[in-house]
Amino acid sequence: MELQGIGIGRGIAVGRIVRMPDPLPEPAVSPSSLTPAQEGARATGALSAVAADLLVRAEQAGGVAGEVLEAQSMMAADPSLVDDVTVRLATGVTAERAVFEAFAAFRDMLTQLGGYMAERAGDLDDVSQRVVARFSGVAAPGVPDPGYPFILVARDLAPADTASLNLGQVLGLITIDGGPTSHTAILAREKSLVALVGAAGAQSLADGDEVILDAANNLVMTSPSAKQVAEAHAREAARAARALAPVSPGALADGTPIPLLANLGSADGSAAAAALGAEGVGLFRTEFLFLDSVTAPTVAKQRVEYERMLRAFPGKKVVVRALDAGADKPLAFLNDAHEENPALGLRGLRALRASEQILRDQLDALAQADAATDAELWVMAPMVATVEETRYFVALAHEFGLKTAGVMVEIPSAALLADRILRHADFASIGTNDLTQYTLAADRMLGSVAAFQNPWSPAVLRLVAEVGAAGAALGKPVGVCGEAAADPLLAVVLVGLGATSLSMSASALADVRATLGDFTMQQALHLAELALAADDAASARELVTAQATEFLDSPSEPARVVPSNTHPERY
Repeated sequence: MELQGIGIGRGIAVGRIVRMPDPLPEPAVSPSSLTPAQEGARATGALSAVAADLLVRAEQAGGVAGEVLEAQSMMAADPSLVDDVTVRLATGVTAERAVFEAFAAFRDMLTQLGGYMAERAGDLDDVSQRVVARFSGVAAPGVPDPGYPFILVARDLAPADTASLNLGQVLGLITIDGGPTSHTAILAREKSLVALVGAAGAQSLADGDEVILDAANNLVMTSPSAKQVAEAHAREAARAARALAPVSPGALADGTPIPLLANLGSADGSAAAAALGAEGVGLFRTEFLFLDSVTAPTVAKQRVEYERMLRAFPGKKVVVRALDAGADKPLAFLNDAHEENPALGLRGLRALRASEQILRDQLDALAQADAATDAELWVMAPMVATVEETRYFVALAHEFGLKTAGVMVEIPSAALLADRILRHADFASIGTNDLTQYTLAADRMLGSVAAFQNPWSPAVLRLVAEVGAAGAALGKPVGVCGEAAADPLLAVVLVGLGATSLSMSASALADVRATLGDFTMQQALHLAELALAADDAASARELVTAQATEFLDSPSEPARVVPSNTHPERY
C-alpha cells in the first residue's frame, strides 16, 4: 500500500515506524480551591518557566530552529495572553484550565486568519502542552527514544521537538498534518531530514511497521518487498555518494552553465549553503526581521542583517526579496485588518505600497549594505500582478541607487504579461509555490487540496514557459526560486522552459547539480516539450521520467552549447 503526502527533500529512508505519544489530556473544568490571585501566581510562574526553557533551547539550536523557538518563547510571554488568563481566572477556574482556554482562543484566531498564520497554530499547541505539563510536574510530550533508528510519525511536530531531533536515530519524519511551509517542513529542510508532510493516511501506521519513506516521489510504501528495500538502500547510497562528490558550478552535460543558488531565511544559514555549493543566493527572505516586531525595524537594524548576508557571498549574486507580508502574515505596523480571503488580499507589494515608508526604508538599508560590501545585490518585489506595479518598484529601487531590480512571478497575470513586464524589470524570478496555488486555485496550506499543489502541472509549466520565452526574447535572466527547483528532474524541465538559474533549499543542491550534469540543453528542451504536451501533472512526470531514462540508457554525443536566453518558443 502507498500513502501520499508532500515530500520534503529528495531523499529516501527505510525503517520501522515509531509514533509520537498522544498529547496530555485537556485540563478538567472544575472550580479552584485557591483564590484568583493565587492561581494567577501559578499561571505566571508556569508561563515564565516555559518561556525561559524555550529561550535556552533557542540559543542552543541556533539558525532557523533557534528563530522558531525564540518565537515560541515570545508566545509564552505574550502580555495579551497573560491578560486573557487573568480574565478567565476571575471566573474561579484553575490556572491549568485558564491557560488551556487562553491558548485555544489564540489558536482559533490564527486558524481563522489562514495562510502563514494558520501554520503557526500548531506552535501554540506545543507551548500550551508544555505549560500544562509544568503544572502537572510531568515531562512535556516529546520524541520517543526506542533505542534503535526509526521513522517518526506524528500529527505534526512541534518546533522544539524538530530542533532537538537526534539525527543519528531519526531516519525520517511523517506528519499527518502540516504543509510545505509549516515549521516542520522548514526545519526538516534545514536539517536535510527526509520527510513527508500532510500524509493524512499516516494515522493508519502502527509502531513497528516497516516502511519506505520516499520524499522524492511524495509517498510512503508500507510492507515493502525485499527487492523494494534493496532498491531503496541503493538509492540512499547513490545519494550519499553524490553529496560527497566535489562541488562544482551547476551546468548541463554540454557545458551550458546553470547557476545553482540557495533559498535562505536569514544570514545564519549562509555558511552551510556555501559549503554545499551554493553559487549565491536566489531568494533571501527578509520576513524574519519583521514578523516578531511590534514596530518596523529601523534602517540601521536592517542594514546590519543585510550586510551579514552580502559579506557571506563576496563577488556572488544575492537576490533579496522585499518584505512579503500582509493579511496572511499580519503585521501591526503594516496591515493587520481581517480579510475573508487573505491569499487574495492586501499582501506583498500591495501592502508595501499602502505603507510606502516601510518599503523605502528597506530599499535604503539594502542600498547602504550594498555600498559597504562587494556582493552582487539584486532586489525583487513579491506578488507583482501588473506592468504598472513593475514600473513602480523598479523606479523606486533605482531611485535608491540599486542597480538590478526585478519582480517575482507568482501570479498568472504576471506570467501572461511577462513580455511586457520584462521590458521594465531587469530580471524575473518564478515562485512556483504561489504560482501553482493561484493557477490551480488550491490553497497551499490546505491539506484537502494538497494533490493540486503540484508544479508538474502542465498549466503551471506553460506559464513558466511564457516567462522563459519573454526572457529569451528580451535578453533578461529568468530564475526559479520555488521548491520546484529542488526536484532534480523537474529542474531539467525548468531549464528547458527557459530558466537560466535555479534556487532551492541548500540540502537539494547536490542532487540537482548531479542530475543537470546528465542532460544536454537539447535533451532538456525535449523533456520540456513532453511535459507541456501532457494532460496532467502525473502524466507529465511519467512521460519525462521515461524519456529521461531512455536518454541515460542510450547516451549520445553532447549537443552544442546553447547560449543563455536563446531558447526558442515551445508551443
